[in-house]
Parts: sequence; C-alpha cells; structure tokens
Amino acid sequence: MKKIKFLIYALLSLSITVSCIDDDNDELTGNAIKGGLLSLNNASIGYVVGNDGTYTASGTVFQSRQQTTSIEVYKSFTDAATGNTSNEVLFETLSIDNTTAGEKPSFSFSFKYEDLREGLTVNDNPLPESDSDLNIGDFWTLKYISTTSEGHMNVNSTTTKVSVGTRFAGLYRTLNAEYYRIGVLTYTASDWPAETLIESVDATTYRVVEYFGAFEGNEWYFQIDENDKITYPEKTPSGEDQMGNGQPFITCQSHAGEMTNVPCGSETNYVERDDINGADKLYMSFGYLTDNAAGNSREFYQVLEKIVD
Repeated sequence: MKKIKFLIYALLSLSITVSCIDDDNDELTGNAIKGGLLSLNNASIGYVVGNDGTYTASGTVFQSRQQTTSIEVYKSFTDAATGNTSNEVLFETLSIDNTTAGEKPSFSFSFKYEDLREGLTVNDNPLPESDSDLNIGDFWTLKYISTTSEGHMNVNSTTTKVSVGTRFAGLYRTLNAEYYRIGVLTYTASDWPAETLIESVDATTYRVVEYFGAFEGNEWYFQIDENDKITYPEKTPSGEDQMGNGQPFITCQSHAGEMTNVPCGSETNYVERDDINGADKLYMSFGYLTDNAAGNSREFYQVLEKIVD
C-alpha cells in the first residue's frame, strides 16, 4: 500500500513539474503569434512641399513556416503645430507571393499628396487640398499589418514616417568625409553612417538626426539661406546651446583658429543643387571643442549627397 502511495505522489509531482514547465514556456513566449515580420527600406521619407512628387515606400518580408500572404498599410496624420492626430484609415493592401521559408520577397507602393490626404481628418476637418497649406514638420505615419497563411494578423513595430519638409530634407549618403582629433586624421568616409537623416524644422532650419559625423547619439542643427550658404545657429530651436557630442559646437566663423585641418573658405558650407535628378550635395565644415579648451578641437568635413529613389 505504501508503495502505491509513493507511486501516486511521484506521478503527481511529475505532473506538477511538467505543468510548471509548460506555464513557464507560455510566459516566455507570451503565446506569441509568429510570422509576418517585415523589414523596411525607408523608415523615413521626406515629403517636399510644392514639387508634386511621387514617393515610394518599400521593404522585404521574411518568410518562415508561416507565410505572409498580404500586408495592409494604414495611414494617419499628425499636425506638428498642435500635436493633434487624424483618424487612421486603410491606405494600401499588398499581396505577397508564396515562397520557401527563409526567402525575403520584396514589396513596394507609390503615392502622391492626394493619396496621402484622402479620407483623413483632424478635428473633423479634412487635410488641405494644397500641400502648400501644410506646416513644416507635419507628418504621416504608415503602419503595417501582416496576414499569415494561418490567418494571424500581426502589427509590425516598424513604421514609415512621411515628414513634410523643404527641398533639402531627406536621407543622405556620404561622398567624402574627414575627422581630425587634435590635428590627427582619425576617421574618413568609410566610418560615417551609410545614411544620414536630415529633417526640416522650418523654411531654413534643418535638424540632423542621430549622427554627428561618425558619432551616433547626436541631434544638431544647421541653416541654409536664400543663397544656398550653410551656417550653424548658436542656439537650438528650444533655446539651448548648440552642442556636438555633448561639447561646445564650433565653426569656421566662431573658432577659425581651431578649424585649421578642414576647409574653411569658399569650398565648404554651401549647397550644390541638382535640379535635374534632385541629388543635391551639402558641403559642410564644423566641429566641437573638448572642455572648451584651446587646442582640444575636433574638426569635421563632410560632403553629403541626397539619396533619390
């Protein structure tokens, strides 16, 4: 009889252990639905007011055992001046061909302003008929929902931001670059990011997102005047001192004696327009001064070219 009781206890113990393991696995996975993973080629698109342009969003689908069969794209709009957001409506439905697991079929869709504004309202008011009535900094958010072969619908964490800006906002590639640390050439173009994102703040002010030359984790500003001359404001739009890598920002004008290894004459700090293809180039010299002490300068020179689809 005792042996039978021990056997029952052992079986109960084993059952409880297995149950606990299953519960732990459920907690770890969160009963997650797999499949439908997307990778976007352009998480940010610069919409240029007044050019009647056509824009394209694209990406790839990672196909696993569960195939992605379609993608629904939803759009919404945010007013930069008020922070108010529009309703969200279906923008595109994309069919994805079946492939073998591990392959990455591509997708893309194109749109113009009339496509972006259709069906959207902010505070019950439709978006303006002309994009000239938009504010610099307004943006659309494109959200992607994947449907898999097993009928699951997954919202992707990555979205596309279509930002309203002026001509020189957008993604740029590096054509030439130099970084001097206390007079020593330390980094060149191969150390710069593959893409640099530049956004419009107002009609003449631009924000560089994430990268300060080759260094990530920075946000800084420059301006382009009516003569296509590039300058760098002492203050950010919020009124704080302009910084680079957390140190005082310097330019050829403010600290000529600390900017001796990079161009500082007429061959830099200007825009070269490409009125045929739109691949404008920015020639820029700037830097920062460590501990604000003479002789501790970090100097940057870069030539960026706008990436045109």
